[in-house]
Amino acid sequence: MDPELEAFIPFLPQVDLNDPLTARKHLAGLAAARPTPDVAGLEVEDRVVPADPEVPVRIYRPHQAQGALVWMHGGGFVMGDLDTEHLWAARLADDSGAVVVSVGYRRAPEHPFPAALDDAYAVLAWTVEHAVELGVDPERIAVGGHSAGGNLAAAMALRARDEQGPPIRFQLLNQPGLDDRQQTWSARNFTDTPWMNHDTIAAMWRHYLGSRPATPYAAPARATDLSGLPPAYVATAEFDPNRDEDIDYAVRLLQAGVPVELHQWAGTFHGSQAILSAEVSQRQIAELSAALRRALAG
Repeated sequence: MDPELEAFIPFLPQVDLNDPLTARKHLAGLAAARPTPDVAGLEVEDRVVPADPEVPVRIYRPHQAQGALVWMHGGGFVMGDLDTEHLWAARLADDSGAVVVSVGYRRAPEHPFPAALDDAYAVLAWTVEHAVELGVDPERIAVGGHSAGGNLAAAMALRARDEQGPPIRFQLLNQPGLDDRQQTWSARNFTDTPWMNHDTIAAMWRHYLGSRPATPYAAPARATDLSGLPPAYVATAEFDPNRDEDIDYAVRLLQAGVPVELHQWAGTFHGSQAILSAEVSQRQIAELSAALRRALAG
């Protein structure tokens, strides 16, 4: 493991998704303790997207943006909100030059699948419809997210393709959770890795799926046809149970004719880029923004 990251492991909080309310409070506390992002170069606005029910969003608008990113936070479908994602969304907007629409989707277990996907998809449609108001080209709209948010982004791309829905220029998938089956080598062997391990992932899927069987829109790794999807940037962490399902998804996208950039970050673990002082974390975050900037350019 990267030595800068390894030094922090004894101090990392344990994530227990079996107690969703406590887990949410814990994450909110951690987020509140982080430095406030510099948003001097951004217009930041809280809005509500009309849907059933309405979906809260926070819009980060840099000057002279070319395109937009509909961004879904992580948190195992259970934790996270617009406030816990504030630092990451602001940084993505600032570094990439894209308008970032951060989505406050409904969370499990109170709202299992497909609630979060429905919310995210409604925001995608709204973003395309309001592109001119947002000051961006409606043909330059990307979707993306971290962890559970990466799942939602991949599922949105599948759904938009199948329903001839809003055009998606690019999908930015950072350590996405794509497969409920937990049968890959990394899922079976990384049982006690920091933050995300076998038990955490099992609880995540239990909350998200509820009593429903997993479909490709719930677990995109189950999709058999990946053709016709938007180009993708897929980032994986070496010591992450999700690693192999993400690499497999990227390879299957390539085999289906979809342009893919796959970056496997050596020495990292799931969510370790939150340790901002580590050099590898700084490179990971910079790469996400650079990939988005390239995808939405010219």
